[in-house]
Amino acid sequence: MVESSLTPQGQSRRALLRGAAVAGGAMVAGAALGSAPARAEVEYDVVVVGAGAAGMTAALTAAKRGLRAVVVEKAPTFGGSAARSGAGIWIPCNEVILAAGVQDTPAKAAAYLAHVVGDTVPIERQRAFLSAGPAMISFVMRNSPLRFRFMEGYSDYYPEFPGGMPNGRSIEPAQLDGRILGAELARLNGPYIQTPAGLVVYSADYKWLTLAAVNPKGLEVSAACLLRGTEAALRGEKPLTMGQSLAAGLRAGLLSAGVPVLLNTPLLDLKVESGRVTGVVTPDGLIRAKRGVIVGSGGFEHSAAMRTEFQRQPIGTSWTVGAKENTGDGIEAGERVGAALDLMDDAWWGPAIPLPDEPYFCLAERTLPGCLLVNGNGVRFVNEGAPYSDVVHVMYDRNTPSASHIPAWLVVDQNYRNKYLFRDVAPLLPLPDEWFTSGAAYKAWTIEQLAQKIGVPQAALRGTVDRFNGFAATGKDLDFQRGDSAYDRYYADPLVKPNPCLAPLWLPPFYAFKIVPGDLGTKGGMRTDAKARVLRADGSVIPGLYAAGNASGAVMGHSYAGSGSTIGPAMTFGYVAANDIADTP
Repeated sequence: MVESSLTPQGQSRRALLRGAAVAGGAMVAGAALGSAPARAEVEYDVVVVGAGAAGMTAALTAAKRGLRAVVVEKAPTFGGSAARSGAGIWIPCNEVILAAGVQDTPAKAAAYLAHVVGDTVPIERQRAFLSAGPAMISFVMRNSPLRFRFMEGYSDYYPEFPGGMPNGRSIEPAQLDGRILGAELARLNGPYIQTPAGLVVYSADYKWLTLAAVNPKGLEVSAACLLRGTEAALRGEKPLTMGQSLAAGLRAGLLSAGVPVLLNTPLLDLKVESGRVTGVVTPDGLIRAKRGVIVGSGGFEHSAAMRTEFQRQPIGTSWTVGAKENTGDGIEAGERVGAALDLMDDAWWGPAIPLPDEPYFCLAERTLPGCLLVNGNGVRFVNEGAPYSDVVHVMYDRNTPSASHIPAWLVVDQNYRNKYLFRDVAPLLPLPDEWFTSGAAYKAWTIEQLAQKIGVPQAALRGTVDRFNGFAATGKDLDFQRGDSAYDRYYADPLVKPNPCLAPLWLPPFYAFKIVPGDLGTKGGMRTDAKARVLRADGSVIPGLYAAGNASGAVMGHSYAGSGSTIGPAMTFGYVAANDIADTP
C-alpha cells in the first residue's frame, strides 16, 4: 500500500501545493470572467463526479432511492473508460450466471477472492463487494434497459485457487439499440477499437473471431455476428454491445430517472464546511451536495506527473488505453481534504504494442500457439498466457540494466500469421507498413536476423526458440507451464495438439513486436471502507465524501480475479455509496 507523506494537519506537502495551484487557477478564472456573474449556486442531495460505470451506477441508485442527484463530467462525452472497454463484469453469484446454471456460492466466491487479494485489502471490503455485487446487477437490470449475458468459458484468472471456476463468473452487456438515447447517443464516448461495419460482436465472440480462419466454431461465430448485424439493420436499429452498450444503458437509466449529466464540467475542488464535504467546485460555480459527494472520476493514467511520482520507471501516458480525461483530478481533490491513498504504484496492467496510432492491448495474441515473449537478453521470462497484469508485474520486477525487460518482444512466425487475426489484421494479409517504420514491429527471414534487428543476442534467441519448439512437440512447457491453467487455454487454439497454447516457430519470415507495460487504467486512489466512504490515514471517515472505481484503491489489491474485475467493483461500490447516503439520516 502507498500512502501520502502526511503533515500534522493530515495533508501531504504535495497536496497543499496542488491546493494552492487550484486556488490560484480559480482566481485567474474569476479575473478572466470580469464582471460576468458565476452560475447561481445550486444544491442536490448527491453530487456524483464522473459519468463512467461507477458514477452512473451511483447516480442511478441515488435517484431510485428518492434522492436528487446530478452527475458532473469533465469530458464532452459520457461513458469514460467503461465505454471504451469490452465491458466484462466480474460479480460472483449474480442472478445471470446462476440462471445459466453456474454452480457458484458465496463461500466459493469468498475463498477465491481472499486467495487472490491476500492481505492487501481488508476483509470487510471484500465482503461488501461480494455481498452487494449481485444486488447491484439485479438493481441495474430492473432500473435500466441493460441486460447481461454469461461469458461462458471465460475462466477466472486463477481457476486453480480455492473457489476458482474454470468456466468463469463473468458477464457482459447484451445488445442494446442505441436509438433509445435519441440525440444523447452522439455524446457517447467511442470504443477503443471499432467493430467492423455490419457485425454485432460480443466480448465472448472475440476469441472465436481470432480463430475464424482455422476453426469451424470461428466461422460459426462470425456468421452469427453478421446475422445479428443484418437483423439490426433491417429493424433500423443502432446496435451497441460491450462498453458501448453498458454506458448507453446506464445513461438511458439516468434519462428515465431524470438525473442531469453535466458534460464539459470538470471538478476543480471539493467544498468543505465544518469538516464535512458539502459540494464540488466547477468552472461554472459551486454545486452543493446536501447528503454527499461520490467521486467516480477514474484514475490518473494520463497524468505524467502522478505516474512519475508514484509508479516505477519506465512509465508514461502514451501506453494506456484509458479515457484521455483521466488525469487524477478526483484523487488529488480528495487528497487535498485529507484522504489517504492506496495502491498508487499499481495499474490494471497488460502487455501492449505501442502502435503509431494508439497502443494495442494484447489478449489473444500472446496466448495463441506459435508465439513467445523474450526479454532484452533474448530469453523467455514468463508464461505468455498468464493473466495480463501478472505479465507486466514480472516485466517491472525483473527489469534491470543487465537484463532489460522493458521493452520485451513478442516473437511469431509466418505460420502463426497465416492462421490468426492479429489486432484487426486478418490472416495472410500484410501488416501495416507504419508498424514497421515506427519500430513497433520488425520482420526478418531468419531468427538470427530478427535478433539483430531488435538488439538481442542472436545465439540466445536461437536457443530460446529451439527450446520452446521442443516444448511444443511434447506439449509440456517445462519452464513456465504455459497451458497448464484453464485460463491459459481460453484464448488458445483447441485444434492444436497436444497443448493448444504451444506450437513451434519454424516458417519464415519471423516477426517481433515491441511489448511495453500498457494498462486499462490505474488502480490506486483514495482509501475507502466497506461503505465506500473515504478515509484519512488514521482510519477516520471524511464526512460526506465517497469514492468508487479507479478514483479509489481497488478491492482487487495488486491482483485481478477475472474478466471485469475493474468494472464489476466500480459499479458495485458506486451502488454501495449511494445506498449508504440514502440510509444515513
